[in-house]
Amino acid sequence: MIQPMIVYPDIDPIIFSIGVVKIRWYGLMYVIGFLFAWWLARKRSQLPHSSIKDPQQADDLIFYGMLGVILGGRVGHALFYSSTSFADDPLYLFKIWEGGMSFHGGLIGVLVAMWLFGRKLNLTLWQVTDFIAPMVPLGLGFGRIGNFINGELWGKPTDFAWGVLYNGQVLHASQLYEAVLEGFGLFAILWWYSSKPRPYMAVSGLFLFLYGVGRFLIEFVRVPDAHIGYLAADWVTMGQVLSAPMILAGATLLILAYTRNNKEAAA
Repeated sequence: MIQPMIVYPDIDPIIFSIGVVKIRWYGLMYVIGFLFAWWLARKRSQLPHSSIKDPQQADDLIFYGMLGVILGGRVGHALFYSSTSFADDPLYLFKIWEGGMSFHGGLIGVLVAMWLFGRKLNLTLWQVTDFIAPMVPLGLGFGRIGNFINGELWGKPTDFAWGVLYNGQVLHASQLYEAVLEGFGLFAILWWYSSKPRPYMAVSGLFLFLYGVGRFLIEFVRVPDAHIGYLAADWVTMGQVLSAPMILAGATLLILAYTRNNKEAAA
């Protein structure tokens, strides 16, 4: 067996406790992600081609997005991945401290939140999502680091030198792969791409397409949830089934953005 570069440090998921209140690394990662998104949204609102022109509007937008991520992520996890249903535990939705967030559910929640926010400012859904899309990957990146700290969502066994030794096995650190590919790497691409005026819907389309492709590929080395397993052919996972429509939607938006000759720029 090749000696792994990383030995999992067995980090305590709880940073500290105050009475019955427990501060967890997983929750802190989400807080850090939202803080970065808030700071970048205020900075982005000052660009001449931005659809959000006021830092106060950017503040409100991040609040809407935060609600969409948390509510959508929890509902999505319960529907797509969790073995616990709302019928079994009606309070499951609110037990965020137990972990369990679905990106695809969070995406739906954010889209609903962005639509509601856009109605307030008389903006279309895509104008709002073109503005916020570059900030989303940062939250995803920090969230995946939280998964790594929790010791969850591991990949398959590997002989690669960059595998992580965990519980006597050398595994793909699929959480860190996602943090880099779908998180910080995707953020860098989208932030650069959206720094200049782009066709309406193009930024949103690029986000959907690149995230969907990245997630689809990483699912090949990520172990599916035990109670779900593979859905077909001993390799098709729930993550791939949910990512395929994102790839198609992203490609469609990009094609429409660059073929409809719409000169309206998306922020």
